[in-house]
Amino acid sequence: MPRTMSRIVPRAVRQPHGPRAVRWSVVVGGRLGGVVWRVCVAGALVCGIAVLPWLSRTDPARTVLRARAAERAPDPTALAAVREQLGLDAGPFGLLRQWVGGLAHGDAGRSWISGAEVAPTVTGALGASLVLMGAALLVAALTAGAVCARTLWRGATHRAAPPRAGAAAATLAALPDFLLASVLAAVVGVQLGWLPALGWYGPRWTVLPALALGLPAGALLGRLLDDLLPAAFTEPWAVAATARGVPGHRLVRMALRRCLPALLPNAGLFAVGLTGGSVAVEQVFDIPGLGRATLQAALAQDLPVLQAGTLALVVLGAVVAGLARLGARVLTGPALRDRALPSLHRPAPAPAGGRVVPLVLGAVLLLVVGAGLARDPLALDTTARLRAPGRSHPLGTDALGRDVLARFAHGALGTLALALAISAAALVLGVLLGLVPRLSGPLVDTVNAVPPVLAGLLVAGVAGSGPATPALAVTAVAWAPLAAHTSALLRQERAATHVVATRGLGAGRWYVLWRELVPGVLPAVVRHGLLRLPGVALALAALGFLGLGAQPPSADWGRLLSENQPYVERAPWGVLAPAGGLALVGVLAVAVGGSRFRKGAS
Repeated sequence: MPRTMSRIVPRAVRQPHGPRAVRWSVVVGGRLGGVVWRVCVAGALVCGIAVLPWLSRTDPARTVLRARAAERAPDPTALAAVREQLGLDAGPFGLLRQWVGGLAHGDAGRSWISGAEVAPTVTGALGASLVLMGAALLVAALTAGAVCARTLWRGATHRAAPPRAGAAAATLAALPDFLLASVLAAVVGVQLGWLPALGWYGPRWTVLPALALGLPAGALLGRLLDDLLPAAFTEPWAVAATARGVPGHRLVRMALRRCLPALLPNAGLFAVGLTGGSVAVEQVFDIPGLGRATLQAALAQDLPVLQAGTLALVVLGAVVAGLARLGARVLTGPALRDRALPSLHRPAPAPAGGRVVPLVLGAVLLLVVGAGLARDPLALDTTARLRAPGRSHPLGTDALGRDVLARFAHGALGTLALALAISAAALVLGVLLGLVPRLSGPLVDTVNAVPPVLAGLLVAGVAGSGPATPALAVTAVAWAPLAAHTSALLRQERAATHVVATRGLGAGRWYVLWRELVPGVLPAVVRHGLLRLPGVALALAALGFLGLGAQPPSADWGRLLSENQPYVERAPWGVLAPAGGLALVGVLAVAVGGSRFRKGAS
């Protein structure tokens, strides 16, 4: 027997294809496949940008000439000179081949508009955006801490934290960043003079834009974190720690470590979104950031700048997503590998009045809308321009003398119906794609890195500029955060002990997926989707402002915000009505999600 063992054991040790080698080969193969898939997705995006002028059926020479000198007539001689200078006769793929060849040698080309080198321009804009992103993330972290403060305090003092509707956080998350930026610039920067309102010259110039970006983002992240913390404080490890007399601050730290892995992927998406998607805030505060640079390049069809800026955002998204996944794995520790995690469900019971609050909020919204439907939203009264709220005009008038209540009510149905339909489609796509993280991971990182305006232009180029263009564009990017949330929760749910036990009893893969995994992650993702409902309406508003969505004299809420934003200092009621409606919808969505999509702890 010893001789037999001496012959067998060394052979097993030297076996090149043992279980550990096989496992590592699978891991390496999966990582390599993910890298290849990510490169393919990024390449497809760059190719789509390269053919954008030809997809939109516009002459790039005419667009470039107009951007260079708006007063110059586009005569055939001038257009021919532009085509020869830019080499447009080579076609989109010929230009793309030249750009990629130069990029391999560190040359990103020259701007079609200014003639300046692209690499220094994009690098400088990226640096400004990264500084703004860091400041905004700090504000977001402080805001999220304030949103979760009550739950953390009750957990530290060993008290049960009942679920809350989160009305304040939902209201703050529903505020448009460009509206918040305008108010901060007008009030804090101009009227009070506490901080500079324009420019980008030092740390003091970052405070107001960081607040405008970080407050809504922190409110949303804090609401998602506050959704998980009550369950963490009721898990067996927390009960055992309390029985052993573990100090409250250590218990809070361990609870945060338990919940943060489910939110880090979304935090990474926020970070990249704050870098490339803060176009409106950069315009309000005159910040030379990457989002503003890509927007200007997209509108002027300056392809070298647009391609380089988008590629920088995609690379940044991949790096941040990798760091977020690594951080989640480090925070989870060996429990994820050993499949020893409890299921992070929200504890019962539902909050008091869980069904009353949605009914009250819905009744308030219906009453306001009903009061305005009898009024004419297009009636002009130039003698009553920017009139304050009164008996004849309960919500005041706009710059053309139109009744704000009438326009608010008539725009409510279209705004809410379209936003609800887009949110439902994004939720379905996000959940389905989130269930296959190897496929959706690179897609999520790439789609999230694309500024919404660029997505709108790409969709308009493919599908044409029509009434369905903004809906398709917003749907194309709105599913990404929900897919990232689904994948993060699914990763932890697969390591839950009840799922391991179900598999041990002989359950098949599909049974475990639809009976154990999906019910475990769906309630939290649905609440996340409802919390993003006002943001969908705001995204539609941003596209409408650029001419890709609702056009005058439409009474869409986004159109109301963009029309009345220049008069926010003189007549704030013009923007308070649609902003208040969006905030009310956000609170209503959270209340509905809190009362109908709660699952008790196992």
